Amino acid sequence: MKILKNKLPILLLFLLGTFSAKAQKYVTKNGNVKFEASVPSFEEVAAESKSTSAVLETSTGDFAALTLMKGFRFKVALMEEHFNENYVESDKYPKATFKGKIEEFDASQITTTEKTVTISGDLTLHGKTKRVSSTAKISKSGTGFKITGNFIVKPEDFGIEIPKIVSKKVADKVTVDYNFLLNKQ
Repeated sequence: MKILKNKLPILLLFLLGTFSAKAQKYVTKNGNVKFEASVPSFEEVAAESKSTSAVLETSTGDFAALTLMKGFRFKVALMEEHFNENYVESDKYPKATFKGKIEEFDASQITTTEKTVTISGDLTLHGKTKRVSSTAKISKSGTGFKITGNFIVKPEDFGIEIPKIVSKKVADKVTVDYNFLLNKQ
């Protein structure tokens, strides 16, 4: 019994540490990611995924997201088919991932009023990884956090080739917008 008494504080610290680490993760499985690669005077080149998974670790500011490429929906079915088969090659590269950090993140400073933050990290798409940085807005929303923002990528940076026949109809800089409502795990 004496051994158990001496080990009880250590056991409690271990259990509390495990509990508090879990309590600091906020997740979503239905984050929204849109991209726009339209050029004026041509047909809209845009798509949206409403099933992006994301996680925020509030003790560190670590942030990660995963989008399945076949989850993007276009207004024109043929564009969606070309996107998956010819551009991002979804069968070969089924997902895009982001792994980074919200710089100088302090959960205690986040309120229902939007705060501007910087999110930086590695975006992996089409088998290539590139460092990206984004200005975002974060706020408390119910028991979780809302994060919105955007960044610009170039298809060529990820080895995505735009055929010459359509190159004038697709922007060389693609705007990616994201919107996540993360709740306690």
